[in-house]
Amino acid sequence: MAVARAFWVAEPGRGEIRTATVPTPGPGDVLVRTLRSGVSRGTETLVFEGRVPASQYAAMRAPFQEGELPGPVKYGYLNVGLVEQGPDALVGRTVFCLYPHQTAYVVPAGAVTVVPDGVPAARAVLAGTVETAVNALWDARPLLGDRVAVVGAGMVGCCVARLLAGIPGVEVTLVDVDSSRAATAAALRLGFAAIEDAPHDVDLVVHTSGTSVGLQTSLDLLAPDGEVLELSWYGDRPVSVELGGAFHSRRLAVRASQVGEVAAARRGRRTHAQRLALALDLLRDPAFDVLLTGESRFDELPDVMSGLADGSLSALCQSIIYPDGDEQE
Repeated sequence: MAVARAFWVAEPGRGEIRTATVPTPGPGDVLVRTLRSGVSRGTETLVFEGRVPASQYAAMRAPFQEGELPGPVKYGYLNVGLVEQGPDALVGRTVFCLYPHQTAYVVPAGAVTVVPDGVPAARAVLAGTVETAVNALWDARPLLGDRVAVVGAGMVGCCVARLLAGIPGVEVTLVDVDSSRAATAAALRLGFAAIEDAPHDVDLVVHTSGTSVGLQTSLDLLAPDGEVLELSWYGDRPVSVELGGAFHSRRLAVRASQVGEVAAARRGRRTHAQRLALALDLLRDPAFDVLLTGESRFDELPDVMSGLADGSLSALCQSIIYPDGDEQE
């Protein structure tokens, strides 16, 4: 047995660092020392604030969660580490795992995915977000030449837009109320528009802003028979949109996409592991580095989560650096 440290939501709105017992790895297990983890801002701040509806506790359970919602709970799923013990093929390899914020841990070898050569550990924390974007594109099934708007230039929206832009002939515009995100869009080689200047009559809108205004804007931008793919998760917040007016006459649609299941268009032909491996391979693209806008030390996580939840910390992706993790870049 060894001792590690882990971040817990002790109660809604309060986090703390606790000690954790790390068992000796058995046959087929790996011992991983964490280099970096990332905060999935939308979901993790809702968990931190205790805003997950009780009806969704089971559905929102993280793969290696300890404790129960609303707390105390150890929650998170963007972890990049170095395998220190395990099968020979994995020892010394940098891996991604859907594990909470913890300095070291033991999991079955099948629970980790090797980070490809050419993808630094810092960028690999985006794997779970890019996986969400991959699933969204499988759900949306955009066509050659489509005009697409992505409303919400957060971490998920930017990843979705970057992948959409790789489809020949697809015209992508990133839409956000924050004009500073224009620089992010430019770095990703994407068009950008404020809400009042957003293109109308688009074929598809992907909504990621997590606000009623964003969802209403998404509907307003659609061409007749267009569809909004909804990636936002609102927790216990009510959402209001106008479904009168032209919603029915223009035959508009809103459809949910969620990463917990492989998109129906690929379910049965792709596994979760294959989807994650694809996401990591796509992260060879250095353009994603523009999303890594915040860094904090592991022991600062309680204050970091408070700052992300109340808006005083505004990073796209807040990366958490672990002791010695910067030596592996």
